Amino acid sequence: MSIFNNITRNLEKVSDYLNLTDSEKELLLKHKTIHKARLIVNKKSYDAWRIIHNDSLGPGKGGIRFHPNVSEDEVRSLSFWMSLKNSLAGLPYGGAKGGVKINSKELSEKESEAVARAYIQSFHTDIGENKDIPAPDVYTNPKIMGWMLDEFEKITGRHEPGVITGKPIELGGCVLRGDATSKGGKIILDLFLENINKRAEDTSVIVQGFGNAGMNIAKMLHNGGYTVIGVSDSKGGIFNENGLDINKIIQTKKELSTVTQYADAKQVTNKDLLELKTDVLVLAALENQITKENANEIKAKNILELANGPITSEADDILNEKGIIVIPDILANSGGVIVSYCEWVQNKTGHIFSKDYMENILKEKLLHSFNGTYELYTKEKDFSMRNAAYVIALKRILNAERARDNL
Repeated sequence: MSIFNNITRNLEKVSDYLNLTDSEKELLLKHKTIHKARLIVNKKSYDAWRIIHNDSLGPGKGGIRFHPNVSEDEVRSLSFWMSLKNSLAGLPYGGAKGGVKINSKELSEKESEAVARAYIQSFHTDIGENKDIPAPDVYTNPKIMGWMLDEFEKITGRHEPGVITGKPIELGGCVLRGDATSKGGKIILDLFLENINKRAEDTSVIVQGFGNAGMNIAKMLHNGGYTVIGVSDSKGGIFNENGLDINKIIQTKKELSTVTQYADAKQVTNKDLLELKTDVLVLAALENQITKENANEIKAKNILELANGPITSEADDILNEKGIIVIPDILANSGGVIVSYCEWVQNKTGHIFSKDYMENILKEKLLHSFNGTYELYTKEKDFSMRNAAYVIALKRILNAERARDNL
């Protein structure tokens, strides 16, 4: 099943509750712009996309990923989720996403820079601080965003730092952006546990995916009193029921490029790691990690989606029947875009916010999103947290479309 087919199924799950008409469904499933290009770098070609799903609430907003599995279906899906994520967080953004089908691990730094600049050369007319604002995503980072900003400004002949977020501090970046997604995920998990009367000290956690977001949230949870019993990266996983020393594992990852070389743990496959018993399973890798094929084997009591779309719609149904609560991606991983919003506002106004001020905005936005989602989830019988989050987000988008007289 394509990723976007999962989105269609999830939309159908809340269609009756929202009394969606056919025209409303058609609008929600239609993308405003789909731009594709072929980047030519060092005599090699790479497919690339920049897609806006909906911009009724404001300019498009969403990251650019470099990954060998990037496809139009994936970028379309990611842009849809960005629309909902930005809506749920109450941000003045629509949803967008970009990607390059490339194995970034095989690139030298010079080659990465050439790809980044080629991307902007192809899409510079499609982005802008009031049109569509990219950011880092899988296998992209502040350095790559800096190259992209520089290329955009060279082409356009003007400074426009608000066109891209997640930049280096020296180019107008934000002090909180590097670990904002993970920080937001921890805030949401803390709020969830508070509502089910469970303490961090009594909570075991497994983190699938040890990239930037997964590594940072594992460290935050470890330092916050949670017992992290398992982690994994693309080469495999490790497990210790008594808890892992995350700071030492981070050092191992830096030195040996994988968590599997950490000595004080049992090695497991990524598949086995997903199926271990734990209070919380944090999914911080890629899409479609839990499907109808393995959903019945999941033993976690609760799941936090730090990645985008890690659970298929069919798997969602199975997990719900098993009583496993899923904290959905559009709520759990919205910390990054909330801090990106602060960066964008700084760039547009020239005003510099204090770190404390931005942390308060992050907490306030997440608290508002969580409380609204959790209240609707507990109020409506047979509603999942994903259903509740979708309903709130879709309502705001549809209200904006009505205010524009587009419905």
